[in-house]
Amino acid sequence: MRRLIDILFASIALILLSPLFLLVGAAVMLSSPGDPFFRGWRVGVGGKPFRMWKFRTMNQDAASYGPITGPSDTRVFPLGRILRRTKIDELPQFINLALGDMTLVGPRPESPGIVALYKPWHRAVLSVKPGITGPVQTELVEEAESIPPGVDPAAFYVEHLMEYKIRLDLDYMDHRTAFTDAKVVISTIGLIAHAAFGFPWVPKHREPPPFRQEIRE
Repeated sequence: MRRLIDILFASIALILLSPLFLLVGAAVMLSSPGDPFFRGWRVGVGGKPFRMWKFRTMNQDAASYGPITGPSDTRVFPLGRILRRTKIDELPQFINLALGDMTLVGPRPESPGIVALYKPWHRAVLSVKPGITGPVQTELVEEAESIPPGVDPAAFYVEHLMEYKIRLDLDYMDHRTAFTDAKVVISTIGLIAHAAFGFPWVPKHREPPPFRQEIRE
């Protein structure tokens, strides 16, 4: 049933969004020379790697300087910042949804380099398909902005953010239902509408991420 829903959503989204894809793709190429799409390797269900589609928001050679983006990262060009803030850069992942690499709601996929650092209990997140959206997207809205200025983004991510995100994903997986998935989708749409159009979306109160919490053994 989940796969049928994914195919339905992917088909409708790709048809309706095709004019936007053309406009954004052209705008990306005019803003920064190169391919309008970024197809980065991610790790999917069962540890199987796949290429995840996004609109490119960084300079063409940015990937050679590391996968983690910090605040005010100079590799991100101006239009790219807008695409990131409004989450428009994520829309090509409906291609992955159609291909079966991803599902609509689930843990967000990580790069092979990050997954290689997982502890054994971390790898439980690889037992389900990664999602276009998930609990991390509604709880940690501006991930890059949570990285303090002046620190190594990759080191901070591995030491603090990775652990926090995995805990959110595992808690989601333990309580996953059609209702919780619907709540994530609605929250994601509300957050995007707020970022893109100033829609008066008021998310629930969130405490600062407990990055210094004790690490589970």
